Amino acid sequence: MTYATDRLHEEIAYIAYHFHWSMEDILDLEHHDRRRWTGEIAHLVTRAASEG
Repeated sequence: MTYATDRLHEEIAYIAYHFHWSMEDILDLEHHDRRRWTGEIAHLVTRAASEG
């Protein structure tokens, strides 16, 4: 099974936007690590929105 290219681009953009990491650094992450970071960012964004 291959990972959808659109989904990969979404993850790269999301992490790069919030953490300012380079595309190369993000692509160097294992799939599960990249998914974990997107989840952590989503948690931070949700928490900030509820506090603000």
